[in-house]
Amino acid sequence: MKKLFSILLLACSITMQAQEIKMMRGANDPVGTPQGIHPGRVAWTHAPGATTWPGEGSGNWYEDQWNNQELTDWLVSNALTTLTGCKNEAKAWDALFKSFNQKVHNQKKGYKKGQKIGIKVNMNNTYNYEESGEINASPHMVLALLRSLIQKAGVAQECITVFDASRYLTNGVYKKCHGEFPNVNYVDNVGEEGRTKSNYVADAVHYSKESARMRTGLTTACTEADYLINMALLKGHVGQGVTLCGKNWYGVVDINKDWRKNAHVNMNQDRHGNPRYITFVDYMGHKDIGGKTMLYLIDGLYGCKLVDGLPKPKWNMAPFNGNWPCSLLASQDPVAIDAVGLDFIASEFPDAPDLNYADAYMVEAAMADNAPSKTVYDPEGDGTTLKSLGVAEHWNNATEKKYKKIELVYKAK
Repeated sequence: MKKLFSILLLACSITMQAQEIKMMRGANDPVGTPQGIHPGRVAWTHAPGATTWPGEGSGNWYEDQWNNQELTDWLVSNALTTLTGCKNEAKAWDALFKSFNQKVHNQKKGYKKGQKIGIKVNMNNTYNYEESGEINASPHMVLALLRSLIQKAGVAQECITVFDASRYLTNGVYKKCHGEFPNVNYVDNVGEEGRTKSNYVADAVHYSKESARMRTGLTTACTEADYLINMALLKGHVGQGVTLCGKNWYGVVDINKDWRKNAHVNMNQDRHGNPRYITFVDYMGHKDIGGKTMLYLIDGLYGCKLVDGLPKPKWNMAPFNGNWPCSLLASQDPVAIDAVGLDFIASEFPDAPDLNYADAYMVEAAMADNAPSKTVYDPEGDGTTLKSLGVAEHWNNATEKKYKKIELVYKAK
């Protein structure tokens, strides 16, 4: 049913393939306030050969034979140092912790022993603990992040939680990571076979406008964390056009693991480009969700044109040139990183479904203090309204990839 739904929506978009993709903002027309040590910086690391999966009919994309762990570790390590400008991972993590604490607590302090870190991964295409073969979080990328946090940042295993409160943490991710780091907490929607079942704080999420049937319980993986890391995927999505860091937060509330049973209210952009309230902005600004996030990552080992199915197709744009992207994006700016991710997807797959105005939530988030929709964003419902969450901008073209306020810094292996 899910696949049929995707196919039908894709068919409806075919008539638009020859048209230029429409966005809320034009090229190099930034809005919002850049965030981070280097405001608006998005680090892009690229390691050709990190994955060499030939494609359908050649085993599974997540198997060790197709994924180079050493190169994947390199992607994470160099994303951190490129983002912060530090010489090594340990110093990069320290800089990120101090930057976060300066912004949130007005204290330039580093990580304190015993503080908890939650890593939100994207396991959207799961139906049980066996791998579906569809695109989900890469086991190798999750392991690379854990190695960096534990071995370089010095965070104890038991202080880290890898989670997707809305889905299954499949065997590919769990067994690879648990085999090396058995004391990390692994939390999902079911809580069987070594995983812990997510608990929720009732009515923790307030929606700034009426969102009938939208879930308001928030996983304790967020509420009990001192820091969060959002590890999203580089892929398209029916309805919203893309599923990046903003949409990855949908999996922190108490939704059903069967996507058909969940409401999807106020999540899509207006098809005519009229500004409107979008729930993602509330997630991005909530004190226990985006407000606790120290680092945003987009796993682009594969990338995917559609929300579900096998990773496909391979990417033609430079510097990928007919191969998998083998990339990782990293930023402290939740808007800038999604803007860059959207530019990649829209440039590579202009015929993907629902890309028109897919930047709407990014513009709303960038201008949250004076949103185009006139929404007063107050995700806790306590009268404290959001300020700009970051900078939204599109590059000049897919060849030069230049921005005005976003600083896209590329490093290749």
